[in-house]
Amino acid sequence: MVESAEPPRVLVVEHEAECPPGVWGGWLTGAGLRLDVVRPYSGDPVPEAVDAYDGLLVLGGSPGPLDDERYPWLPATRALLRTAFEHGTPTFGICLGAELMTVELGGRVERRRTPQIGVFELEVLPAAAGDAVFGGLAGSPPAMLWHLEEMSVLPPGAVPLVSGTTSPHQAFRLGANAWGTQFHPEATPRIVTDWARESAVLRRAGAGADEVVGQLAAARADTERTWRPVARRWASRVRLRHAGRLLPS
Repeated sequence: MVESAEPPRVLVVEHEAECPPGVWGGWLTGAGLRLDVVRPYSGDPVPEAVDAYDGLLVLGGSPGPLDDERYPWLPATRALLRTAFEHGTPTFGICLGAELMTVELGGRVERRRTPQIGVFELEVLPAAAGDAVFGGLAGSPPAMLWHLEEMSVLPPGAVPLVSGTTSPHQAFRLGANAWGTQFHPEATPRIVTDWARESAVLRRAGAGADEVVGQLAAARADTERTWRPVARRWASRVRLRHAGRLLPS
């Protein structure tokens, strides 16, 4: 099959202006993907299907995954994640995105007693070694965490890939083509500075804005060296889908 001259297209659901694709989006566009960002908080409708796209990226944000009354686009986003999963569309959920996938496909998300905020060392699990996206990780990679909700029970059939901290489900794969992370590989010091501004969650965590931003700034070379290859391997899955060479399951 001849690959289209058009670049592979990824639908991106952005829940808040303060939670953009960040460096993750830059790595994807650098890998040749086109990102089509919908912003439902600004009135953009969430598409009902993913037929026009080769991948789906659902970003983080402050809502809980079932906070439908305050964020009325969440049911449509959950349904879209299910549709993408059932059609084998390469999917990546970051924090809230992973939580939405989890609750929609049979897992459970619970609220932590204390928010988890800062750069933490994680634990790569043995299953990651053979994973198409997380393969190649080793040791205790650093990652930026900023969450109050957490994935307490993964969906049936999910494969845990990364653990660590008191939130054990830091990354997982569901089926052959869907991945989710509790942590934020897209975060930059500028993004985290925006999160920290007047953040009640930050105050509940007992952390200081300068401290958290400083942690990410100090670890940025390591976090980018760690997570850039993961983004590029996911981009490879999207390109395979675009070329018609990706098995649905």
